[in-house]
Amino acid sequence: MLRAVRANPRLLSWFYGFTPPERGAIVLRHRRVYIVPTRLGWMFAGTLGILLLGSINYSLALGFALTFVLGGMGFAGMVHTARNLALLAVSPGRADPVFAGEAAQFRLHFDNRSRFDRPSILARHLASGAQLVVDVAANSVAVVVLAVPTERRGRLALGRVMLETRFPLDLFRAWSYVEPDVRCLVYPRPARSPLPPPDAEAAGGGARTRAQGNDDFSGLRAYQASDSPRHIAWKVVARTGDMLTKQFAEDAAAELWLEWERTPQRLGTEERLSLLTGWVLDAERSGASYGMRLPGAEIATGRGDAQRADCLNALALYDRP
Repeated sequence: MLRAVRANPRLLSWFYGFTPPERGAIVLRHRRVYIVPTRLGWMFAGTLGILLLGSINYSLALGFALTFVLGGMGFAGMVHTARNLALLAVSPGRADPVFAGEAAQFRLHFDNRSRFDRPSILARHLASGAQLVVDVAANSVAVVVLAVPTERRGRLALGRVMLETRFPLDLFRAWSYVEPDVRCLVYPRPARSPLPPPDAEAAGGGARTRAQGNDDFSGLRAYQASDSPRHIAWKVVARTGDMLTKQFAEDAAAELWLEWERTPQRLGTEERLSLLTGWVLDAERSGASYGMRLPGAEIATGRGDAQRADCLNALALYDRP
């Protein structure tokens, strides 16, 4: 029966009470919280049964009292265990990009809108086994970070996460499943290799020298997101509406083109992307103004965090035509 449910996505969604992926805040309604006795709970129930049989056999009034008091404590614990998860709101946070082979840090925000604390809530990523235990205070939000390992580039979906609690007596286990609509961008694993040698022609993928110092004005060029506001030609912007940046004729900086065609053709697609990723990181560290050409895509030259992110995003999502 369970195998049939797991093999059918529609039956699985009906069984769990939701259809993945879930957008926005996820509230764990009572029908989504499951509860069963733990091994200790079954042993506790068996002990109560023995006490009850002994009390009946020997007509022990104190035995009946002890049995019913302990039984009432067990049922009260069951209610508190289910309440520890019920109506808890779960919402996804930001997942910063990582390189293949690193752990993606998925953030989940647990919003406790009730007036009581929710201790010892376990969050476990089903696919990788990454888990973390958190206590959520009353009327507060707690953040859980699940470190999910990555193997390949692209967009990595978080997948299904199980929330579990056995508070307060460990006699019952209550759990629920969530699958937030959150993905982490995974860059190719960088391969260390020297930058391509300078080439006299920029179209060939080499480096050319262009004056971009801070002393003598040499002209204007199109504005880039990494340019300093001090170098923007504000008078030209006010007159024409075009964002242009001033160029200066000292402290020459290298302009480098990183091209797919300059990677060894004997390498596979993923190896060539890894090589380009390493070039992007090295070019950014060197301070050069660099651009990138891929089959069917081109990123203009620039520098800074925005340029680095644009190039790495293109490599992570590259799909050769």
